Amino acid sequence: MFQYKSFDLWVVRAWRTVPLLVALMAGACQSENTIRLDEMDITAMTTGWGKPVMNQTVLRKPLTVAGVTYKNGVGTHAVSTFLLDLNRKGKILSGKVGVDDEATDKASVEFMLLGDRKILWESGTIHRGDSAVSFNVSLRGIQQLGLLVTDADDGINYDHADWLDVQLTFRGLPPSASVRVAEEPYLLTPPAPPTPRINGPKVYGIRPGSPFLYRIPCTGERPVHFEADNLPEGLSLQTETGIITGSVTQRGTYLATLKAKNSRGSTQREFRIVVGDTLMLTPSMGWNSWYIHYNRVSDSIMRNAADQMIATGMADYGYQYVNIDDCWMVKANSDDPVIGGAMRDKTGRLLTNKRFPDMAKMTDYIHSKGLKAGIYISPGPTTCAGYAGSYQHEAQDARTFAEWGFDFLKYDWCSYGRIAPDRSRKSLMAPYKLMWSELQKQNRDIVLNLCQYGMGKVWEWGGQVGNSWRTTGDLGLSSGSSMPGFYYIGRSNADHWPYARPGNWNDPDYILIGWVGSAHIMGEGVKTTLTPSEQYFYMSMWSLMASPLIFSGDMGKLDDFTLNVLCNNEVIDINQDPLGKQARIIREENDEMVMVKDLEDGSLAVGLFHVTTNPDDPSGYFNWGEDQNLVTLTVTAEELGFSDRIMHLRDVWRQKDLGAFTGSYSVQVPYHGVQLLVVKGE
Repeated sequence: MFQYKSFDLWVVRAWRTVPLLVALMAGACQSENTIRLDEMDITAMTTGWGKPVMNQTVLRKPLTVAGVTYKNGVGTHAVSTFLLDLNRKGKILSGKVGVDDEATDKASVEFMLLGDRKILWESGTIHRGDSAVSFNVSLRGIQQLGLLVTDADDGINYDHADWLDVQLTFRGLPPSASVRVAEEPYLLTPPAPPTPRINGPKVYGIRPGSPFLYRIPCTGERPVHFEADNLPEGLSLQTETGIITGSVTQRGTYLATLKAKNSRGSTQREFRIVVGDTLMLTPSMGWNSWYIHYNRVSDSIMRNAADQMIATGMADYGYQYVNIDDCWMVKANSDDPVIGGAMRDKTGRLLTNKRFPDMAKMTDYIHSKGLKAGIYISPGPTTCAGYAGSYQHEAQDARTFAEWGFDFLKYDWCSYGRIAPDRSRKSLMAPYKLMWSELQKQNRDIVLNLCQYGMGKVWEWGGQVGNSWRTTGDLGLSSGSSMPGFYYIGRSNADHWPYARPGNWNDPDYILIGWVGSAHIMGEGVKTTLTPSEQYFYMSMWSLMASPLIFSGDMGKLDDFTLNVLCNNEVIDINQDPLGKQARIIREENDEMVMVKDLEDGSLAVGLFHVTTNPDDPSGYFNWGEDQNLVTLTVTAEELGFSDRIMHLRDVWRQKDLGAFTGSYSVQVPYHGVQLLVVKGE
């Protein structure tokens, strides 16, 4: 059985050499020639987004539609796009299309041919079992030809789609695959100045008597000397590292002043410490192991991640959690001597697998750097990957996590579905309510992240039993269509903006940029195929939505561009704003989406996003070229609520004041790009 994946071809018939030589020779006299799609160098083609069509070996196999076998063809999957440069030499494209018989009964797709952004032909919806549909389309005068397969608006459902006996008639030399030069990384965030600058949250919540640990996030030339005025009684500061430790027994709000000084200058910043019952007054920031290390995670990987969080400067911008995901426990029914064995000792206490020889020492190491440690488990008998869960050991596990020194718990539904009697709100809340109550009994603060994929409208009740909650399925398993997969996850999360507030946050999953492994196969890391513009879009959207900023790529391969996206202090300030509001979408039409977030100082954070989600314009699935894919986006003073019509704008990514604008502001935004602004009234 061949496995389909979005944008990956699984069939291209070989035998290219002879037809191509014949076509090249004939091209010299400008005669009429033909070539099949499967004879072309499909491997050199792009999806139209400047990304390769495939990144694995081409497989060869006949295609079957409605019981009829076709020897020549290209098999792909909805949603997929191929882009060809015809150079106005094309004459006719003919062939057939259909849903492959290996698809499921629910499979349905639609095929389209687009020439220079205009629809030339569309198949209508085709289902599995339908006979192949023929087409014969004139290409006269067409510069670029796009071949599109969509999911017919009903999800991919194993939408295996076949281009059959597709033949291109042309004049002269054969058309070439449209090999777009990938968008080069461009750095928007200016370098941090050599003078000290204190970053990160301005407010921090702890419970009375709990251990306090906070590393002051500060950029600037090292060494830096730290001081703090008006710290509450019980806290002390290490002046060389900026790490604050201790505990505070008296409830209340304490306004401290953090100070930093080096040979280049000095700075200070107010820091509000709230001693009470609410943790995570701003969204969590850090790193999680799942999407890069999967079941390969180990003690040494976690320690190295902590080292890299310091060495790369991420910690200087407020990233502080170093979180293990699944696969640190013993795996059920495994005979692997490293991960198998007894899941608990005779007293019922959780056991780690041999990759984690001493959890307490590991968390001590992470804490010694001023960072925090996170852990993962399921309320069910086993985790998603089949390792030990907490079912019927909740109180004991909460005590164990506290004794080991963890500060964060991701609690993943997984096998608890076999325990829950139904999907009522009471049943959905039950495991989280139980663990939440047990965590409150511990002598340290452990924030709770509910990972249950948005079931039962968790945004309506998650704040009663946790600090943040996943609102969707796993982002790493999400597929894209006219936009990358992260957009659809974020767009779903954006609808729940009324439920976000300090201590309670909607969580659309992690930031997957840099080097990330395939979640489908728990694969080794590869460089993201997201364009630079898409990555700035991603980070902007997450920051506006007050989402947890948890990176889950390879900490050992953080390049300048990835750090440029992750480490812009003004973008992070939007995310960490103490008011705790999530952005709302105020306009969404054609090629644009406008998001607005209220900030504590009365200004607004505004994101102008170039989206390609217009169902009436399938050309948005393709990147036809830089000049053709710029779009002008506008925001008006009226829609932002500025009655005086004068707006003062700052470009947040470039950290540059744009000046005063009367009535409206317009800007050209690249394909799948963003303009992130802070806007103040007159």
